[in-house]
Amino acid sequence: MLLKLKPRKPGFVSCISQQNFLRTLRTKSSNPYEDEDRKRTKENQGEYLHLHKSKGQHLLTNTRILDSIVRRSNVRPADTVLEIGPGTGNLTLKLLEVANKVVAIELDRRMVDVLQKRVAERGLQDRLDVICKDAMKTEFPRFDLVVANIPYGISSPMVAKLVYGENPFRSATLLLQKEFARRLLAKPGDSEFNRLAVNVKLVADVELVMDVSKREFLPCPKVDSSVVIIRPKAEIPNVNLDEWWAFTRTCFSKKNKTLGATFKQKKKVMELLKLATTRGYGNESNAVTKTYKRDNDGDDEGEAGSEGEDSNISSCCDLEMNYFKEKMVDVLRSGGFENKRPSKLSIEELLHLLSLFNRSGIYFHDHLDHEPSTELFFE
Repeated sequence: MLLKLKPRKPGFVSCISQQNFLRTLRTKSSNPYEDEDRKRTKENQGEYLHLHKSKGQHLLTNTRILDSIVRRSNVRPADTVLEIGPGTGNLTLKLLEVANKVVAIELDRRMVDVLQKRVAERGLQDRLDVICKDAMKTEFPRFDLVVANIPYGISSPMVAKLVYGENPFRSATLLLQKEFARRLLAKPGDSEFNRLAVNVKLVADVELVMDVSKREFLPCPKVDSSVVIIRPKAEIPNVNLDEWWAFTRTCFSKKNKTLGATFKQKKKVMELLKLATTRGYGNESNAVTKTYKRDNDGDDEGEAGSEGEDSNISSCCDLEMNYFKEKMVDVLRSGGFENKRPSKLSIEELLHLLSLFNRSGIYFHDHLDHEPSTELFFE
């Protein structure tokens, strides 16, 4: 089947050409050095490199936004800046203009080669340290602040590594997926309020700087991004962090359920009772169980006695679980938390509830488990 093409309207081509020309004028910089940088960037990013979207390789190319990120980061002349995932160096070059040193961690060797070449062309190679490793598996050197376009796939664990890491720093200016940033910024009562926000805001303050359209990246991702600044708090609550992370994981497993409903679930009661017994909890509940056993000993003999023993053991377990469940519910009632939802509670209220549980001998983290658990606290 042949299709007959309609003739173009007069002036169609000239109209398109004019639109393209105006678009060029709108995006063209008046600074000749920036024009040359953009030309080099295009060559480095588009002609020679294949960028992997699956690895989060989306490079920010808008120089105005790059300048804004650096300006809002408040970099001082004596600062050492940590940059995670520098790519081909669009942000790195801006940082080297204002910082004493930049430590860039990049896993892709191809990116590192392009980055080092561009920096050398500016004569700034003495102020750049490149670590060609996985940022999640690398011990960070000393730094004053972080400025980075974080790959989307490692946003949660990377934020955890920064805010709960051993390196003190002044601030972290991060370009993140917009949805993730909104979760990070959420407050009690917001629909997005979650365990991520609770755990980060326990130790840091988060500020939204600006949103960035997906069209500003090469290649273009599926979603928009946001720039946020994370500033560690000078003082943080005196709480066992492993216990806190495990507690928030329990509370926010069903964040819109009431806490009473969450802590009455049989599976949760069994899990917490098992943890409690490893800490020596259960004097009162064990006394109830022993009394029940004593009152029922010797009632049956032989096979009947064996069946009766199994029945007694099951009854004892049920009795102990019911006792423990009532104890948890009593804690919730004593603090007025039974009918409240975790998504509505402030950090201060959650800290208070955790202290009430702990004082009653109810814990959430296995103290015999010495494995680091930061990778779990955002889930």
